[in-house]
Amino acid sequence: MSILWEKSETWRWIVRKTRDSKPFFLTFATLCGVVPGVIGYCVMQATSSRNEQLEAHLRKTARPESTMMGQVNRERLAEFLGELQRKEDTNDRYVAALRGETLTRKPYVRIQPVPKPSDAGEKEKSADKEKK
Repeated sequence: MSILWEKSETWRWIVRKTRDSKPFFLTFATLCGVVPGVIGYCVMQATSSRNEQLEAHLRKTARPESTMMGQVNRERLAEFLGELQRKEDTNDRYVAALRGETLTRKPYVRIQPVPKPSDAGEKEKSADKEKK
């Protein structure tokens, strides 16, 4: 910032005006927020396509992995929204996520309750003994 302050007379003028005049400050702040927003909106409108033929072609030529992941995501979202509608307890999902795990289950089947850390340690020890 010091480079701007030392070298640019325009920047000094803007700083002086915003410091001395509240209406100028509000106008300048609005322009700094609205102009980039309008430009971004125009770019998004110009680059987004609602061509149904193009969408159909892209869906038809999609790779199998993309199609499979789309299906999996739809199933997970449907399951999650169903749980919310039924007002089920989903704390086990968040506990597993905090531990870096993902709950895998058959659709619409919950894994309850989440094992306590001491239970998990005992299960790991018993699993290690079974391997030996």
